[in-house]
Amino acid sequence: MFEDILQAPVLLSLSGTFATLLAIRLLLSFRSQPKLVPPGPRPLPLLGNLLQVDLKRQHESLFSLSKTYGPVFTVYFGPKKVVVLAGSKTVRQALINYAEEFGDRDMNPLFYDLTEGHGIIFANGESWKEMRRFSLTTLRDFGMGKRLSEEKIIEECHFLIEEFEQHKGEAFDNAKIMTFAASNIISAIMFGKRFEYEDKVFQDMVERDLESNLLAGSAAVTLYNFFPWLGPYLKAWRDLMRNMDINKQHTRNIIAKLKETLNPDICRGFVDVFCTRMKNLEHETQKLHYHDDNLVSSVINLFGAGTDTTAKTLSWSLLYMAKYPQIQDQVQEELSRVVGVRQVQTEDRKNLPFVNAVIHETQRLANIVPMAILHQTSKDITFQGYFIPKGTTVLPLLTSVLYDESEWETPNTFNPSHFLDEEGNFIKRDAFLPFSAGRRVCLGEGLARVELFLFFTTLLQHFRFTPPPGISEDELDLKPVVGFTLHPTPHRLCAIRRQCQSEGIFPPDTSSKKIN
Repeated sequence: MFEDILQAPVLLSLSGTFATLLAIRLLLSFRSQPKLVPPGPRPLPLLGNLLQVDLKRQHESLFSLSKTYGPVFTVYFGPKKVVVLAGSKTVRQALINYAEEFGDRDMNPLFYDLTEGHGIIFANGESWKEMRRFSLTTLRDFGMGKRLSEEKIIEECHFLIEEFEQHKGEAFDNAKIMTFAASNIISAIMFGKRFEYEDKVFQDMVERDLESNLLAGSAAVTLYNFFPWLGPYLKAWRDLMRNMDINKQHTRNIIAKLKETLNPDICRGFVDVFCTRMKNLEHETQKLHYHDDNLVSSVINLFGAGTDTTAKTLSWSLLYMAKYPQIQDQVQEELSRVVGVRQVQTEDRKNLPFVNAVIHETQRLANIVPMAILHQTSKDITFQGYFIPKGTTVLPLLTSVLYDESEWETPNTFNPSHFLDEEGNFIKRDAFLPFSAGRRVCLGEGLARVELFLFFTTLLQHFRFTPPPGISEDELDLKPVVGFTLHPTPHRLCAIRRQCQSEGIFPPDTSSKKIN
């Protein structure tokens, strides 16, 4: 018995040690279990899934893959791993509910080539936060989405009408003219002045931007992002870099001229405010972000973003009106009944539910930005049961939101009823995300909404849009040309003056000055 008593503490100690070792082993075993990662097609060495993704229509290929692998899946573009987010609920959850975790910008080689991390769109960290905060405040001060910007847009509407009237009802391509008009709105906010449509420097700048958009979305430049050593051998990349260098120098020239006449007491636009801020800063920590490189890149970012998507949406809207004349009839009937011959104002939007629905449906179906600009996770995250480590490239597939079959009754059809209730009232839809969402939501969303409404309604007040003679509505091609954004296949339309609107709209003031 005495020996039993002596052995008891030993046995107890051994039992405790054994239990501890077992617990540690179980814990280590649990930790060593592989974390669940997003599924996806099996990649090939070096090529990844490039054979399964059409680089000329990436958004369509990825949308198709999402139907096989689910709303969160992985693809490899060459050696680069990309997690794709698909579907309205998934994209909204990631960008809104996990805004910080999915809020960084993925700096691929092209993005770095374009801005070297400066500016707003292709930047991260404190510099991005400061530039975005400054830009948003300054744009609001200059009337973004308010009465001041409305006046600029209405003024530009008159120049646009004059340009359309010069064609005297004959067919023409409206793409560049719409781009000129949209560019002038952001130019007025950036520089305090607008360009004349005939200004050769302005025309060349717009032409380079249009070309750069196509190049940036080309298969060749996509390959460059995954295999950067290919750059010097790719004509598309060389042409894109040339265009960017020319636009940077052109922007610097405009900024230099504005600096020569800078008056801190009378700020004409964004550039003046930025330059005044640079002069007045005293602390080195503040000066860290306010320098010429950030100014040039921010101006180029805002100019490009404020021009391209708005102009292309307007071109799509006119094409849809010519394609679906019965819808054009309804738009013009509502405008005539509610507004008449006076100039449309932003406040009229609440009384024009069908017009508002048509504009929203244009944005949805046109799908201008089918894939949000690449994001990156700022920290490790478990999302919908899948582990996504910090630094992972993430692609929110906006096509899958705007064409989500669980959200839209007829996702592949132009149907303004998507935004109307049974009584014909306008309704908002959660699955409407053409401007993306979260921390990287489009900075100029408010301005773009006002532009689209005023340009579209004013043009439909004055003109009826039809296919060229000898071409039926059914023959109008709605297949997009794919670049960094989607735009209509080159086409011509007739803008026929509506006789009932020939009087009553006040004439434009054409005394504006141009920037050389």
